Formats: sequence, structure tokens, C-alpha cells
Amino acid sequence: MIADHLSRRAWFQRTATGIQATAMTWLLQQEKLGLAESSSPTQNPQPYHLQPRPTHHTPRAKAMIHLFMNGGPSQMDLFDPKPVLNRHHGEDYFENISGEVENPEAAGKLMRSPFTFKQHGNSGCWMSDAMPFLSQCADDLAVIRSLFTTNLTHEPALYKIHSGQTFPGLPTLGAWVSYGLGTINQNLPSYIVLDDPLGLPVNQTQNWQSGFLPPHYQGTRFRSTGDPVLNLRREFQEPEKVTQLERALIKQLDEFHRSLHPGQLQLDARITSYELAARMQLSAANVLDLSSETQATLDMYGIGQKATDSYGRRCLYARRLIERGVRFVQLFINFQIWDNHTNLASGLKSACEKTDQPIAALLKDMKQRGLLDSTLVVWGGEFGRLPIAQLPGDKDEKKAGRDHNKNAMVSWMAGGGIQGGISYGNTDDLGLRAVENRVSVPDWHATILHQLGLDHEILNFPRNGLKERLSGVYPARVISEILHTPV
Repeated sequence: MIADHLSRRAWFQRTATGIQATAMTWLLQQEKLGLAESSSPTQNPQPYHLQPRPTHHTPRAKAMIHLFMNGGPSQMDLFDPKPVLNRHHGEDYFENISGEVENPEAAGKLMRSPFTFKQHGNSGCWMSDAMPFLSQCADDLAVIRSLFTTNLTHEPALYKIHSGQTFPGLPTLGAWVSYGLGTINQNLPSYIVLDDPLGLPVNQTQNWQSGFLPPHYQGTRFRSTGDPVLNLRREFQEPEKVTQLERALIKQLDEFHRSLHPGQLQLDARITSYELAARMQLSAANVLDLSSETQATLDMYGIGQKATDSYGRRCLYARRLIERGVRFVQLFINFQIWDNHTNLASGLKSACEKTDQPIAALLKDMKQRGLLDSTLVVWGGEFGRLPIAQLPGDKDEKKAGRDHNKNAMVSWMAGGGIQGGISYGNTDDLGLRAVENRVSVPDWHATILHQLGLDHEILNFPRNGLKERLSGVYPARVISEILHTPV
């Protein structure tokens, strides 16, 4: 019997407590009768997961490392020598390309490269002396000199190269690969990003987002110093048996909650991420523990040297992640080191000094370990540079750099069924435009997916009545000429 003095608030509090007790009793009874198992993933499988998926055709690569060069490396100063540009150095040319220049008020005259080009390897691949270490790997590279894009501003160009279109909110290349293939090692994420500890790139985390794909497939940032993933370590120690029981109970409660809310992608992703975090507590720390690496290996990557230590560590981490079954590893470099609007000679040399030795070490290390054949390594930025000078505010030609160029850019691929020692396509005599065997960004994406066993026309995601693809509605072809096994 309810006491006369019991207030309405107290009555609701007591009633709520009774409802909680009833719910808990029902849950325990369900567990006792074995009825809770009817909502397990094996009975009602989730369509989106990170288990390995079948490919569309026999893949040449099982994994990929994307070495992204933020800012737009200059093609005519690295891989695309232009003798004609040398001969016409200092001549006026702006009126011929005024509509292609982002900063016309700073435009100068034609400018030759401050670097010297030589042919390298048995293939005779042209490379400048800005990259003395990578030139030793010339016979492993397929240099694409006729790549072009559609926008000369960083933000939309970054969206284009990472997600196929020039606006935000779309899945990136790594997310598509993760969605299409899943991952081999269930104790590590499928898609890992090794960004620069000095800062995020332009567009920040949107460079590795999952967009409209389920959140499972977005990139997971690993820090290259300290704990690889924040909040992963336990705050206290407890017996392993207790931990196992805790996780089993949490999993059962998660699955019951998921059964009450089917088709909730954010919920699925949150549960999946928590489960993965528990499995990663040991695996992630081991990946970044370099104590088992020889001193010769550390020296080869430039670890311990001021210029190369940071990027060298990330390249070595990339190899260790690939060894452990991670599907897609992406490396970014601090902000825009390749965006050499001024002081081209010193700026580009500095960018190469930070990355050249570690990248060459990565290729050599993977090759000697038998990993390069099954791993696609891709290098490049979001656009190229112009053949004319860009002058600083004081108009000092000694400080000249180069402005953005959407009509010509350079990329290279290695390993994973790619022919080494070839240069594909050409730009015009000044390096301004791709003119021979032109390669669009959709072509570039289609080729990467093909080597991983994915058909860019088949790999799609249903959204608003459409079958969305990385290549969108644009025509795209696989660059068969650079493959060991032509399409």
C-alpha cells in the first residue's frame, strides 16, 4: 500500500527502479534459456564488416602503401626533364597561359630547372639529382608523366585525388579498398594513416574519411611517437581471465542492443571499433616497437638523422604494418612541403632530403623481404607545377618558385604487378600539359583498384537509388601499358 505522504516524484523514482530490475531479470532469463543467441551475428550477419572479401579477379597485390606528397611536386624538376625549357629560360610566356595561373599577379617568365637530370638503371629512367637515393631504384618504378587533374586549388584537388571528385564528404581511396577487400589481420585496422606529428595536412582528416560508406572503413590514425592510438592502454592491470569475462559480457550486451536497432551503421561501427580496440591493445604497440630491427635497417631508413628520422620511421612502420596483414597504409608529410611557390631550389631540395632516403629504403627493404611483389607502392601529390616562375612580393628572381598546374603532374607506382623501369606518357616541350597517353585521375584510381583485384565498375555502394563508385560517372580505363599482365 502506498503511503499517503509519498510524493509523485518519489513514486516515479521507485517505479523506474522496478522497471530496471524487471528488465535485468528478463535479460538474465533470456541468457539462461539461450534465447539471446538468436540475435548473434552468425544468425543475422551484418552486411558490412572487415572480414576478407573475395576479389573480382585475381589480384597482383594484396596490399597498398600510398606515399602522398602534400602540396604538388614539380614534375619538370624531378622526373620530366625539359631541354626546351632550359633553352627558353627567361622568355615571356604568361600571355599564353594566363587562364591557367592561380596567382597571375606573381607570374614571371619561363624558368629552367635548378637541378641536373641523368638517366638511371638499366632502363635509363630520367631523374634529377634532387633524389640520389630513389634513383638507385629506377628499375623498380613505373613513372607516369602524363597524369592530369581538374582543379588547381589545393582543397578541391585533394578531394579529387583522394575521393574522385572535387567536393567533400565522399569516401577516399583507402576507404573504398577497405570496403572492397576487408583486412587480413583482425587485430589491426584495415586502413591505417601515418600522418606527420608536426601537423595535419590541408583538408585534415577528410583526406581519409569514409564518406557515405559505413564508418568501419575510414582510416585509423596512428601516431609515430608515443602510444600509436590514444586511450588504448588500460588504466589498471587485472587478471587476463577477468578481462576475457568482461569482454564476453560486453559483447553479449552489444549484440542484444544491436538486435533492437538493426541497420544502424553508426552503431555497428562503434561496436566494431570498441571490439577492435580491445584486440589492438597488444598488436598496435608491437607494430611501432622497432627494438627488433637491426641497426643497419634503421640506418638505411635514415632513423636517427635530423632530416629523415620522422619520415623514415613512418616508412618503416608502413613495412611492418604490411607484414602484419594491414590492407592499406597511407603516409602524409607535414602540411605542404612540396608547395614551392618561392625558393624552389632550396624548398624542393629540402622536401627530397626528408623523403628520398626513407622511400628508397622502403622499396629496397620490401624487395629483399619478398613483400614488394605483393604490395603496390604509389607516390604522388594532388597536382603539378607550371614552367613559368612565380615571384615573391619583392620580385626577386633568385627566390622564384612555381605555381600550381592541373594540366600536368607526375606519379609513380612500384611492386604489385607493375612493370619496373618504364616511363609512361609525355608532356609538351615545356612540361605545361600532358599530351601523349594522357592519364586522368579516374584512370589512376581504376589501375590501383585493378591491381588489388577490384573492378572499378563493379565496386559500388548503393546510395539514394544509385550505385556510387570511386570513379563516379567519369570514363576510366586501367593503364594496361604499365602492368606486367596487360588487361
